[in-house]
Amino acid sequence: MASKKLNLKSREAFAELSLHDKNAYLQEVAAEIMAARGEEPVELDKDALARLRRYYSRRSMADLRLNEFGGPLRASFERIADSIRSDEVIVVMKHELPATRRKPSISRPAPADDAQLMFFVPSVHDAPIKDDFNLMDIAPFSLAKSGGTGVIRYELKDSIITIEGGAEVGLATAYDYDIVINMISHLAEATRRYRAEEAKGLKPSLPPYVYRPAAAEILKFCRRELGGKQYEDLERALARLQATRIRITNLKGDSDARDRRATESFPLIGRYKVVSRTNQDRIDQVEIEIPGWVYEGVVRPDGKPTILTLNPDYFLLSRPITRFIYRLARKAAGDTTAFYSLRELRKRCAAKVPMRKFKKTIEEIVDLTQTKPLPDYDLRLEDRGHDIILHMTKRPPEGCH
Repeated sequence: MASKKLNLKSREAFAELSLHDKNAYLQEVAAEIMAARGEEPVELDKDALARLRRYYSRRSMADLRLNEFGGPLRASFERIADSIRSDEVIVVMKHELPATRRKPSISRPAPADDAQLMFFVPSVHDAPIKDDFNLMDIAPFSLAKSGGTGVIRYELKDSIITIEGGAEVGLATAYDYDIVINMISHLAEATRRYRAEEAKGLKPSLPPYVYRPAAAEILKFCRRELGGKQYEDLERALARLQATRIRITNLKGDSDARDRRATESFPLIGRYKVVSRTNQDRIDQVEIEIPGWVYEGVVRPDGKPTILTLNPDYFLLSRPITRFIYRLARKAAGDTTAFYSLRELRKRCAAKVPMRKFKKTIEEIVDLTQTKPLPDYDLRLEDRGHDIILHMTKRPPEGCH
């Protein structure tokens, strides 16, 4: 699609079409996009066509106040408006088309505008990506892409961890958990600024417990495109995160009173609400209460937050099991090497598939990383006869030997 520019109808011309003609036109545009991708055209369903009609018509030229301009300047503004709208319509159209069949890969392509910091995204967008240290040696989410129902139970040497989703919405997914990472990263950046002002002798206020991001800010941070489906998924993700609770029982009776693993049960996020919506009833801004376990782990009196920085390419990892492996490597290996047997690995991610199929999945992932490596870490399998061992080794920075 990058090499082909669509000649789309103007908003006004589209508005003059009948409902039937609008649907037919959008179907033609979809067919043109599919043809440009070398694929057979497909029929869009009624729901997809309805979303596309609303999106195509949503931008008002009155927002530009063209009556205040004249001559070449007005014409320039009109062309810019058309270009912006056309590009956005193409992006949304691509989201409504069936996914292109790609060769197996551990990651997806970055969004088209990934390198551009949009004007409405605050500076936290470029802040280091953080994750909670205490939840990185297990999968605190379902490995199923749709979440699913039920209870996940991890019986480790030092603790028993239980994860339970809501009765109506189910368990949080690996992609839902991106919002938790966004929340932790936001709080870490706010805490960094607080410490910097405090060091200057100022008297700043502690970061608040409530986070009010724009939906577009979350999607941009998580390196997702801004299509209609992404906004709908975001709202469902918030419901699953709020309903998913983690309960940890410490089996060693740690005497450290600060260790929240000893007794606590907590949700992945606290209370949330949709603060505002767009004219198309799309989620616009949300309010998320930062739960105590996150706040205490980041804004700690001793200045030692229990978080680790992640590689931004983590968000591009396309399979939940691959995301789990990266997070485990980040905690266990750090700057060195860590290894786990496949039996232990299967237990730590609560995989429900038979061991034979799990082994095949890990072998496939390790094989794919030989051509497209996992962020930061090299993977290698060792057959010890009684079990297969996965080695995770920190890769030296480029240029280092």
